[in-house]
Amino acid sequence: MSDQIKYDTTYGGPFDRGSADSWYRRPRSPHYYKGATYASQRIPVEQMTPQEIKAYHAGYDSNEATGGHKEWE
Repeated sequence: MSDQIKYDTTYGGPFDRGSADSWYRRPRSPHYYKGATYASQRIPVEQMTPQEIKAYHAGYDSNEATGGHKEWE
């Protein structure tokens, strides 16, 4: 049995937003969207549960570990 936590990777969710912030080299700023990114309600860190904040950071850390970043031309 794996000890790794499985996070919900739904587009706009905490894990997705963390990985996107890392991809675009934005600073950590926990948040997520209720639905589609930028087209639904943005939930700021003050309204997130500890589990949602953990998922955001896990997404950020996951992308940082792979070293994938947007290359701006």
